[in-house]
Amino acid sequence: MSARHQGATALWPASRLDHTLAACQAQDRAALGLYLPVGYPTRSGSLDALHLMGQAADVLEIGIPHTDPALDGPVIRQAAAQALAGGFRMPDVFTAVAELTASTPAALVAMSYWIPIQRYGPRAFLHAFSDAGGSAVLIPDLPQAAADGWRQAARAAGVHTITLVPQGASAAHLAAIGAATSGMVYAPAAPGPTGGQGPLSPYLPHEVHRIRTATGRPVAVGIGISTPAQAAHVACFADLVVVGSAVIRRMQSQPTAPATAAATAARDFAAGIRRARRARRTAA
Repeated sequence: MSARHQGATALWPASRLDHTLAACQAQDRAALGLYLPVGYPTRSGSLDALHLMGQAADVLEIGIPHTDPALDGPVIRQAAAQALAGGFRMPDVFTAVAELTASTPAALVAMSYWIPIQRYGPRAFLHAFSDAGGSAVLIPDLPQAAADGWRQAARAAGVHTITLVPQGASAAHLAAIGAATSGMVYAPAAPGPTGGQGPLSPYLPHEVHRIRTATGRPVAVGIGISTPAQAAHVACFADLVVVGSAVIRRMQSQPTAPATAAATAARDFAAGIRRARRARRTAA
């Protein structure tokens, strides 16, 4: 067992994600999270894009491609399929996280469905992810039968477990989620799969407040945020704003320069977050 894991209990409260969220709160702004599957458009191309995105993002959400991404819409499904066709393997995640931890100040969060982690081995995944510098893992379809064992192993490895909050969850359910979750919780901005480009619910500010109050955790909001203006709106009440499909669409629109397109998208969404900061100050 490495020294990192021997000291995991002491390191647990002080992950890079915790520091990132606290720093953004001290600056009176939401954090910006940007998502990209490792291996899209290629293994080296995804690293190029993520390095550039990390210059504007506070959190990089590293997607783990899967053959059946139930939560995702066509944009991320296509990106994941391309990554898998290009030869993606789980060690690519750890390589990416290690490089990004060393080269950017962004906190590194993995988003994965359960089957890829189960096949690799949950403890092996957690140890490799933690050693690479990863802060947290979001598994939207984590089976209840595996949840306790996963959370215990994650805590031992010094990795946060983030929970996706189901829409319309009761107060009692939210309290249970808060007790079982560390780092933050994740709330959808819109119903349905990722990649939506419609309007956001007018009740979203109230729902985020309800979730934060009931869980006692910072609230990340993603799924359905498609424009910098929407990001600015959500940044007025969320702790972290997460954007994925909109970045990939930019990359798809510039197939000869996808990393440059990702960097431009990252800067555009970061500018939206800054506008929200000014709005907060004006409101105060």
